[in-house]
Order: sequence, then structure tokens, then C-alpha cells
Amino acid sequence: MSWIDEFLAYLLCERGLANNTIESYGRDLTQFEEFINDTYGMELEEVNEDTILSYLKFLKDHGKANSSISRTISAIRGFYAFTYREGLMEHDPATNIASPKQEKSLPQVLTAEEVTGLLDAPVTDTPAGIRDKAMLETMYATGMRVSELVSLDLGDIDTHMGYVKCLGKGWKERIIPMGSVACFWVETYLQSSRGRMLQGRREKALFVNARGKRLTRQGFWKIIKGYAKKCGISKPVTPHILRHCFATHLLENGADLRSVQEMLGHADISTTEIYTHLTKAKLKEIYDRTHPRAGGE
Repeated sequence: MSWIDEFLAYLLCERGLANNTIESYGRDLTQFEEFINDTYGMELEEVNEDTILSYLKFLKDHGKANSSISRTISAIRGFYAFTYREGLMEHDPATNIASPKQEKSLPQVLTAEEVTGLLDAPVTDTPAGIRDKAMLETMYATGMRVSELVSLDLGDIDTHMGYVKCLGKGWKERIIPMGSVACFWVETYLQSSRGRMLQGRREKALFVNARGKRLTRQGFWKIIKGYAKKCGISKPVTPHILRHCFATHLLENGADLRSVQEMLGHADISTTEIYTHLTKAKLKEIYDRTHPRAGGE
């Protein structure tokens, strides 16, 4: 898989971007790659800041709309931030390229009833069904990113103490509490399913696929999409949606913002604050529905 393909898979599976956006980013990055190949004889890993600036000038000189150039900047910045974070490159050549300002959009979330339906969708009389139940419960219980979930090793989780240790962005380790339901299903998976899925193979990954290898982001994306369809959820469902639900439902039930920030692994609390918009909207809805004078006199 090429670096561009890996980046697009990340956008789909972890960021949950719309298919149209991902396709546009793919075209932008492919055209950028063709430009540096043809103009400079460079590969993507050889690019520097001047190369990127020359490509943006090329687009402007050839009449590209500002909106298209802004999207291209976003695609290139995102791509090189990803390759640097994943250890594919030793530096990020796009780090100083000005990024266009974009409004933060409110993340899509499921209702508590929809979450329950999704978590209860796996049939737990097969090894794969028990594994899926354990993964979904763990994601909703901890708010982990899908990349963090599939990166878990056996030693990262303690079902008796009720916590999980994971490495987030920038290789920052954090400890997240886990509820009893998630702990129960992980323990059930470990005792009754994982060994059967390994079929004698040795693997340090906590969650494995049918071949006994570490489950991938793409693999988990297919799993959660299948269960969303099975239980009739009409909203777009991505692996990231359980992270959004985790944060929103905690705040709606009185958790403080700093604690949620710590559990999500956000470096900046402003990133976490987007979820307060959702809870404020919920409070307004409840107020309008229940206060005797909410509708005016």
C-alpha cells in the first residue's frame, strides 16, 4: 500500500471524513506527486518546504480557485503530518505551510439507544462475535481512537483493576479507566475466543483477526459498518463515532471538561470544548421541551 493510500485509509477509518472529501484529497495528492516527479524528479519523501510552495504557486499561476488551493494545502499538510507521526518520515516539510482557517464542525453522535443497539449487535456465540463485542465495548468505555485500540497489546489492559494503557498522538502514554461491562467482555474474549482465533500462533496484539494477526484499522471499520447496518442506524457510522459518543455522553452526565480532555488525550482543551456545543444544544432542547414558559407568553 502506498503512503497516499495509507493516509486515505486513515482518513476513512479514524477521522471518519466523507467519501467525497477523501476522494478529493486523493486526487490532490496524486496530482502533487505527479508534479514533483515530472518537475523535480522527486519522490514524496524527498519533498521540502520550497517544493510545496512552488507547487502552490504553480496552481495559482494556472488559475486554480482559492478554495481548491486551500483544500490542496489541507491535503498536503495532513498527509505529511500523518507520515511524520507514523514514523515514515523524519521531518514534516509542510509544518510551516499556512493552513487555511476552517470552522470546526460538530461531530456526529449517536443517541444512547443507538449506542446500545450497536454494542448489542454482535452475536456472542462465536469467537469473532465475542471479540467484536469486546472491541465495541472497549471503544465506548474508553473513548480511544481506533488506531489506539488496534495497537493494544496484551500487557496494556488490566481487567481486574479496570484500566487500559495506550499510546496516543506524539507517543504520549495515558491511562484510561474502563467500566465493568467492557472489562467483562475483554476477559471473556481472552478466556474463550482469542486462543481459538490464534490457532497456535504467537501474537502480542490484544485484538486479532481470523488469521491470528493484529486487527487493522480497515478491518475494524468494516466490522463497525456491518453492525451499524445490521441494527438499522441511518446516520453515517465510523470507528471514530464511539469516541464522539464517549465524550458527549460523559459531559451530558456531568463529567468535567478537564477529565474528559485527559481521557481523550487531547493536548489542547479547545479540541475537547467542541463537545460542549453538543451538550449545550441538548440542554436547550430539554429546556424548550420542559420549561412551562420556554415558548414565551
